[in-house]
Amino acid sequence: MSLTLLFKESFPTYIERLSRDFVVHEAPDGLARLPGNIASAIDVLITSGSAGATRADISALPKLRLICTVGTGYEGIDLAACRERGILVTHAAGLNAPVVADHAFGLLIAVVRDIPRADAVARAGGWRAGLTSRPMLGGKHIGIVGLGGVGQAVGRRAAGFDMTVSYFARGPKDAPGWNWIGSVEDLAAHVDFLVCTLPGDASTFHMIGTEVLDALGPEGFFVNVGRGSTVDTQALVAALQGGRIAGAGLDVFENEPGVPESLRTLPTVVLTPHTAGGAPEVNLRSADLIVRNLRGWQDGSGLVTLIPEMREAGAAQRR
Repeated sequence: MSLTLLFKESFPTYIERLSRDFVVHEAPDGLARLPGNIASAIDVLITSGSAGATRADISALPKLRLICTVGTGYEGIDLAACRERGILVTHAAGLNAPVVADHAFGLLIAVVRDIPRADAVARAGGWRAGLTSRPMLGGKHIGIVGLGGVGQAVGRRAAGFDMTVSYFARGPKDAPGWNWIGSVEDLAAHVDFLVCTLPGDASTFHMIGTEVLDALGPEGFFVNVGRGSTVDTQALVAALQGGRIAGAGLDVFENEPGVPESLRTLPTVVLTPHTAGGAPEVNLRSADLIVRNLRGWQDGSGLVTLIPEMREAGAAQRR
């Protein structure tokens, strides 16, 4: 069976790899403007968690039977609409954890050491003008909110900085030497740095709010590489403006794409536009994983990385 794929966003590495084995189309102007003859031929939609797939997207592709995301997240996909049509969804769970953890530490180092401001001074020909002595990272206490693949990778990197590692999860994990704390607020009260790696869903919505930020305190720093919906943006802005936390490093935002002006104007924030998960090595592995999923779907051996909510449905299709 030959498969026809559609990319909702432009992912050059993925497109190049998948074009070797499948018919590939792109939708640069959105699915609504896709020519009818192409829309009616699409078997598989390739998307990201943030771009997702709406009910309208799914309706526009009458032959669609599979959606693959290039990363771990799939919060933007209308799963109810998928179930109604019998469409399965795969993701790349944990595949980008190492690079997201690298990025989290990059943000943490940048905001704690105030590297962007120092860079601006040096580029302007200045020499330490307006710069102040900044805290060190080594030997401090880091708190990780969510101990999935990314959270564990952050913890391992923190150990390299001789940090004490504590974490919040639904229950204690197999993490010798790390401290489980049963509430995010209590975790924030005990640490110098708080790093959020949580996925975005109803259970994590605005988990980081005023109480947590106040518990982190005026010398504490916050980093988010999970999902923007986990943080109450207004509460974060207020805490930063009022000096109730020392600074923040953010790669994700509540209403992507775009970064709120209220964050862009703050000098104590380091911002990146949801780029933590991207690296050439990870992109190639993720593209190969999509190929493995498609081959398993074709030959009947099964999809390799179905999202948890659809594993039972996928198993039923193989029977």
